Amino acid sequence: MKKIGLTLLTAFVGGAMALGVYKVIENKYSDNLSFEDKQKVYFTSNPSAPVSSTGDLDFTQAAAAATPAVVYIRTTYTNKGSGGQDQLEQMFGDMFGQRVRPQGPQMASGSGVIISPDGYIVTNNHVVEKADKITVATNDHRTFSAKVIGTDPSTDLALIKVSANNLPIVKLGNSDDAKVGEWVLAVGNPFNLTSTVTAGIISAKGRNIGIIGSENSDDDNPFGRTRNQSTPKLNKAIESFIQTDAAINPGNSGGALVNTRGELIGINAAIASHTGSYEGYGFAIPVNLAKKVLNDIKKFGTVKRGFVGVTFTELNPDVAQKLDVTTTNGLYVNDLVPGGGAEQAGLRKGDIIVKVEGQPVYESSDLQERVGRLQPGDKINVTVLRDGKNKDFAVTLKGDAVAPSNRIAASKSAEELFNKLGASFHALTPAEKNRLHVNAGVLVTQVREGGLFDAAEIPEGVVITSINKLPISSIEDIDKAIVKPIQGNIIIAGIYPDGSHFSSAFPAQ
Repeated sequence: MKKIGLTLLTAFVGGAMALGVYKVIENKYSDNLSFEDKQKVYFTSNPSAPVSSTGDLDFTQAAAAATPAVVYIRTTYTNKGSGGQDQLEQMFGDMFGQRVRPQGPQMASGSGVIISPDGYIVTNNHVVEKADKITVATNDHRTFSAKVIGTDPSTDLALIKVSANNLPIVKLGNSDDAKVGEWVLAVGNPFNLTSTVTAGIISAKGRNIGIIGSENSDDDNPFGRTRNQSTPKLNKAIESFIQTDAAINPGNSGGALVNTRGELIGINAAIASHTGSYEGYGFAIPVNLAKKVLNDIKKFGTVKRGFVGVTFTELNPDVAQKLDVTTTNGLYVNDLVPGGGAEQAGLRKGDIIVKVEGQPVYESSDLQERVGRLQPGDKINVTVLRDGKNKDFAVTLKGDAVAPSNRIAASKSAEELFNKLGASFHALTPAEKNRLHVNAGVLVTQVREGGLFDAAEIPEGVVITSINKLPISSIEDIDKAIVKPIQGNIIIAGIYPDGSHFSSAFPAQ
């Protein structure tokens, strides 16, 4: 009997030790996984397979799967402008979140989607841009302060984080598999009505409505399109929206567009409306594009984006006649970026891009979204029409060098001050420290409009070596340093890209 007891005790202790070792290894390596890989681990441990019957129009399980992970976002920001509406609001009313403009601090609201149990949330850039304070309310009525990890104005996406664990998440789907006519649900917080679910279908895919980067738009075009101009400006905006007739209203921005299996296929971003409210035309950013952007922001502090290196005009019968070309489909190459991937691959002015990776190109979004998912150095196969014949080229995408990965943690007490800085960072590698002759430092990977860094003209590429006289080597160090102002100021010291040193003081409040 004693032998049996000893055997059981040994087995129990051994199992506990194995479980402990497993948990240590799991925590150590989980931060290096992409959001999609982390979700695979999560759903393997927490199996859930909501199945809805589109024949019976039963959306209950899909709604139950998605709603807990869609959050309400309220932002506060200082009125730094003239008090008038910005250009997006002038063009489309208040569809991009609900904004009121009282005297003093301004308020705005929108939605977000939890995509990682440790507190990472995707939303729209326009929901959190310039925000000094971000408050997140979950479906179960908990509230958190959030910090901006990074934004990507080119896709209107942002990644924010709250200090929490074991949060419910929405399963990332595959937007490429979404079909026109398929039933979808839009989940968000329109008009402050939290956790609202509406149903509709996918009306179209690959929509380019010209709303991102609309400062280059044609004033006569209600959607701000630039794509059919004969001399288009180089525009880094990536638009390939999923169009839906699921009701989307002010406050839905940043919310979830899910299929009947409860899988996230899009991030709600805009509506087309003459009144500022729902008229049957909503637009969501495809989740397959969002995956790449969000993983880059978490890993690098910015988006590693490759470019083909061309400016082009989207063809239609009128443009084709004006340019004296025979085909009415494709992208007419107006110019090449010197030293860009297209020029090096052999493309020429006057070529017409008719296929990308073997798929026909009808609109600019057919090229932009596919390229937007790739990294600098990746190759993409492009087919062009030249002298009446198709020619294939392998284009190597070009892009700016980016930094290695870093871990990002949130400090609940420092979120508001962190957001006021208006920048994203990554930790210097030992090699970079040796090259710069510094013992500490983080690289500024992004400067957002309206923040303290923007006001002080501190550019991307600057190395921050200390804050409030404390050495800075990580995001965690920034959190600790900014909550200890010196005589009411945040004192930031660093090195400009040309090697010169600087020190700046900002009011902490």
